Amino acid sequence: MPAKKHKPEEIIGKLREVEIMLGQHRSTQRKVPFGADDEEALTEDIIALARQYGRYGYRRVTALLHAAGWSVNHKRVERIWRREGLKVPQRQPKRGRLWLNDGSCIRLRPEYPGHVWAYDFVEERTHDGRKFRILTIIDEASRECLALVVARQLKHEDVLAALAELFIERGPPAHIRSDNVLCGEAAAGFGQQISMRRQPSARHAI
Repeated sequence: MPAKKHKPEEIIGKLREVEIMLGQHRSTQRKVPFGADDEEALTEDIIALARQYGRYGYRRVTALLHAAGWSVNHKRVERIWRREGLKVPQRQPKRGRLWLNDGSCIRLRPEYPGHVWAYDFVEERTHDGRKFRILTIIDEASRECLALVVARQLKHEDVLAALAELFIERGPPAHIRSDNVLCGEAAAGFGQQISMRRQPSARHAI
């Protein structure tokens, strides 16, 4: 027997039933996907702009493409952007700054060794649970550790003594940075300690 011929309406109806069962849109069964002729060139330009302007997202890159003569909408740029795995790097948090009462900032960027020294305290415990502190003094430019002073207790006199030794050995830096504020009496005694330690000795006698 000759095969039964189906009307076009019946064929379309059956195809739609199959598409519904598969969960596919009918356009995927009738249109052959193909890329635009300029897809490769556009992709290269998007990647180049993303490298040049690292903080720009796909919308700002779209504006740059328009300025360069491309006629493309942001949706297409976004599709290529995601396909190529392009991302805007997260903004790095700004370092905290130290401020004076008048609002001026005193955080300086070290430019050379001896420009800015910084000191701070680290606290730890021994095996028996007793606390001890470590005074650390570093050169911010070279990242060299200039001194480590370990004791159960550290007072401002200990800080002054450690700095005085370094002043004699290396000379004073242009600036000293610290989150700890020394009292006026300590600062006044600092000069006395340095002057006393700089008295000529038999080792330095000419």
